[in-house]
Amino acid sequence: QVQVVESGGGLVQPGGSLTLSCAASGSMFVIGTMGWYRQAPGQQRELVATITRGGNINYTDSVKGRFTISRDNAKNTVYLQMNSLKPEDTAAYFCNAFVYDGSRTSVWGQGTQVTVSS
Repeated sequence: QVQVVESGGGLVQPGGSLTLSCAASGSMFVIGTMGWYRQAPGQQRELVATITRGGNINYTDSVKGRFTISRDNAKNTVYLQMNSLKPEDTAAYFCNAFVYDGSRTSVWGQGTQVTVSS
């Protein structure tokens, strides 16, 4: 019953910035850790960043210093501010959330495309 929906993807030039948003909606008890993952064509899906409900953050090394993950618990929304974008950041970006509704369920969004190209 819970779903997450990403928005904010698009085309940006190298060195540019983009902000992604992901909102969780539906019946739920608790939304725990939320995160961003990305998948380029022909590649496996990889972790970009995660943030716990209490604000503990982890980034993959390739985005440290460039990306910032944040969340608004009142809105059940997680954000990814992406700066100094590189062509290798091009991928479909997916939001993930752990939902606690009697059991723990991992919920994925549909993805939003980020393309970094001149």
